Amino acid sequence: MSSTARMRSFYFLLTLLVPLGLSVTGCEDARKQPVRRDSGSTARPGSAGGGFDWLRPRPEPEPAPPPRQSVWPPKAVWVARAAYRSPDEIIRIMDRACQAGFNTVLFQVRGEGTVYYASKIEPWAVEYGSSGPGFDPLAVACREAHRRGMALHAWVNVMPGWRGSSPPRDPRQLYNAHPDWFWYDQKGRRQPLGRFYLSVNPCLPEVRKYLVDLMREIVTKYPVDGLHLDYIRFPLDEVPKGVDYPHDKRTLWIYKRDTGKRPQDSAASWNAWRTAQVTQLVGDIRAMQKQERPDILLTAACGGDLTEYRTRYFQDGAAWLRGGLVDAVFTMNYATKTSTFRSRHDAWLRATKSGMVIPGIGEYLHKSDALTIEQVKLARQWGRGLAIFSYGSLFDGSKTSRINALKALIEGR
Repeated sequence: MSSTARMRSFYFLLTLLVPLGLSVTGCEDARKQPVRRDSGSTARPGSAGGGFDWLRPRPEPEPAPPPRQSVWPPKAVWVARAAYRSPDEIIRIMDRACQAGFNTVLFQVRGEGTVYYASKIEPWAVEYGSSGPGFDPLAVACREAHRRGMALHAWVNVMPGWRGSSPPRDPRQLYNAHPDWFWYDQKGRRQPLGRFYLSVNPCLPEVRKYLVDLMREIVTKYPVDGLHLDYIRFPLDEVPKGVDYPHDKRTLWIYKRDTGKRPQDSAASWNAWRTAQVTQLVGDIRAMQKQERPDILLTAACGGDLTEYRTRYFQDGAAWLRGGLVDAVFTMNYATKTSTFRSRHDAWLRATKSGMVIPGIGEYLHKSDALTIEQVKLARQWGRGLAIFSYGSLFDGSKTSRINALKALIEGR
């Protein structure tokens, strides 16, 4: 046998000995593995581009998602889109979350009609430019969370279509591509640009279909463990007094067809109908998820004060949970008084008949470690998991003692 033939045989045997099913279930083990900083693609390397591709090592297998029982109820942390810009930053996030005892990461991938993953439907986030960042944040996040035995839920802002004092430059962005999908007031004026989100109109069937298709793209393209819906409501936070949305002709026609009324005929009827349109969207997303990925969880971020959010923002999260439209709600129960934190949670349990209500803890509001610890202890007693808002606040470099205390509580020590 020639030396070249012997070398080929040697490398062939090496490739057969490469482990194909490596599973990582701990923070320390994950750090020992070689870090991939590619685009997140699972395509085999060496499929083109050279006669010595057979010498290249086989690709690292994608780690398996953690078993549900190990990550549910969740010990979760919200990671906002501002927290990362590179693969290294995502890896650091996953390291810190794992070391702090979290088993679930709620990872934001849509903000205001732009996204943080390789989408065929919506353009990249503005900070990445039209050509994208050169890697796929959601793919990297899924892989790195799973390598550490954590669940990864894709967190999406559902209703926001844009935010800013000037229009987007990209003609594909919703604000430019579908101006008729946004809000118009009683005088036919489009919701003005400004510092807060501009909303798409969930009363229009074509808008609901678009949003469902966007959610479908995420759950079918990525190995996410859950889909987490935020701003699944009318974001009326900064609407001037006397202004009402939506009053475009098509919405008014649909409302008249459904109820025989005009908005001014009955405020209660108009509000109930708008609430029903949001619920319809949640139901449509649920039907899609059950068809495409029945193995994952569908959850929603809901206001801590459920009465306020139902009457002011047309979000009826309690009805979604009772009706099985979501698997759980994460309440944004951000409070500086533990008595308020407790009473809001009790109200949610009464409204949902003791459903899967996961308390979200507004750590960023807490001036003392003691307050955060007190609320985490309550959440542990309630037995439905917890979520901390947010990663950026908790890991700002000044809260080592709080992180250590949380780790001990989260891990049950």
